[in-house]
Amino acid sequence: MSSENRITGSFVVPPELSDRRLDQAAAELMPEHSRSRLQSWIKSGALTVNGEARKPRDKVMLDDRLKLDAEPEAQVSWQAEEITLDVVYEDEHLLIINKPAGLVVHPAAGHADGTLVNALLNYAPEVENLPRAGIVHRLDKDTSGVMVVARSLIAHTSLVGQLQTRTMGREYEAVVVGTMTGGATIDAPIGRHPRERKKMAVVPTGKPAVTHYRLVERFAAHTHIRCKLESGRTHQIRVHMAYVKHPLIGDPLYGGRLRLPKGTTDELRDVLAAFNRQALHAQKLTLEHPETGEILTWEVPLPEDMEQLLAALRKHVKDLESDEF
Repeated sequence: MSSENRITGSFVVPPELSDRRLDQAAAELMPEHSRSRLQSWIKSGALTVNGEARKPRDKVMLDDRLKLDAEPEAQVSWQAEEITLDVVYEDEHLLIINKPAGLVVHPAAGHADGTLVNALLNYAPEVENLPRAGIVHRLDKDTSGVMVVARSLIAHTSLVGQLQTRTMGREYEAVVVGTMTGGATIDAPIGRHPRERKKMAVVPTGKPAVTHYRLVERFAAHTHIRCKLESGRTHQIRVHMAYVKHPLIGDPLYGGRLRLPKGTTDELRDVLAAFNRQALHAQKLTLEHPETGEILTWEVPLPEDMEQLLAALRKHVKDLESDEF
């Protein structure tokens, strides 16, 4: 819950968080806020347990009530930058962005500026008062497509809730290696890779992750698919498709070395070799408007590089067919 000029929330500690540190339990219950922000609220008394101030290291128990009542304040220290944004829709609560491939969403080590957040702080300065500058979900640097940014506290709380209850609909277009025979559902937990810390993987101890996919177009040795997410784990589609042995074309982390099937023409080989990002595009987004309750949907077209990739794959099929006659 929140109001226009307060950040509020009330949570009851569930069994799985009993006997955990207060700051750890708070981070699980309020993932939209950074850990440092939650710790500062605990220390200031804005976040209480059963109406009492506690220390971040104190343990919480089953059915304890955590209550948050904090003043909005600048929650980011990043700088505004004049970076062009492709704004699909906007109102006082929402910004719908068509993110290009290559644009990092959040400033981080190695990407201190030139990010979507820097652009947002310039375009909509009010997002500096929101957790993570209004970002409620991310797209990987080299994934293109539609994403929503909260512009108000009401919107931020609503969107986080929709993500947690899986009522926000997200559909992606992808092009994978190999010819698939039909659509299916991948239900496999995702967590940090046990050895390579920059990668995610399907692991028994991971968080639940479900990806539905269906075929759009099949080529000689590749397949164009549409994916719908039930969950939103880091790198989810990329990890799941690699897990079923159909990695995304161009995926630098999960795709392995470039595989060229028999009959690949020089023309197609050059296109595949030059496609140096994962062939993944967030094509459609559906959500409930945080103020009106109206169900809204936005779709953005495939970017030029993916259109060119698909055109090359179609041409290759025609070339193979003509060679048979």
